[in-house]
Amino acid sequence: MFKLMTDSTADLPVSYLQEHHVGCVNLSYIVDGVVYGHGKELAWKEFYTSMRAGNMPTTSQVNPEEARAYFEELLEQDKEILYLAFSSGLSGTYNSAKIAAGELMEERGDCKIIVIDTLAASLGEGLLVHKAVCMRDEGKSIDEVAEWIEAYKLNLVHAFTVDDLFHLHRGGRVSKTAALLGTLAGIKPKLHVDDEGHLILIDKVRGRKKSLIALVDYMEAHMGSFRDANDIIFISHGDALEDAEFVAEQVKERFGIENFLINHVGPTIGAHSGPGTIALFFMGEHR
Repeated sequence: MFKLMTDSTADLPVSYLQEHHVGCVNLSYIVDGVVYGHGKELAWKEFYTSMRAGNMPTTSQVNPEEARAYFEELLEQDKEILYLAFSSGLSGTYNSAKIAAGELMEERGDCKIIVIDTLAASLGEGLLVHKAVCMRDEGKSIDEVAEWIEAYKLNLVHAFTVDDLFHLHRGGRVSKTAALLGTLAGIKPKLHVDDEGHLILIDKVRGRKKSLIALVDYMEAHMGSFRDANDIIFISHGDALEDAEFVAEQVKERFGIENFLINHVGPTIGAHSGPGTIALFFMGEHR
């Protein structure tokens, strides 16, 4: 059996990674001048409390040397590795992993490392990992799983909203004027991740509750023939569990889906989306 790995931007619970034997590459983030992410973590509640207090964290990608170290450690036990990486449209981590994998396979000759650009983020990336876990556990080979992920990754749909437009402004997603006017008017943006793995603003909704319902509307409009493929739905939140549970209840009532994985948005993604983010992930006809 091959080794499956992803990175911390998949926002999967540590318990999930451990239970399903999934390796994890940790991306670094800096809060108040302190570097976290490599064996030293800031509690996620504390992270969001810090952001609400006005502290703006920064993040960094994994470099080729770091990726190589992760691969070398895993290769002590497994000769085949499938790495589902954070979107190349949002980070250079995928490219670093490709460089490291290529060097190791050329040098050693006794290993196989497949690195896939998921073009996904947060629990969208996590949902693709979950699909890979299920196929691996069914006995699928590394090539069969990799081919499926490549074939269907653009059917992994992200729909999310944020509570504070100024975090999107910091990331260059909206102008300062739009952030200010939108905040004063109670405007909540609806965004998705496109086929190139970039965050794209697709709509604006007035009011928090309407913005949450709009995510479920987006799901209804995009599932199409993949409706039966949605046996589990992933939802992530920026320290806004009640809103995440509200979205889950709406999905359950509208589509009869019973299974959910709900988890907080980790610091690497949360540094850019901010507190109050709600994201819904499912399989659909297209992004």
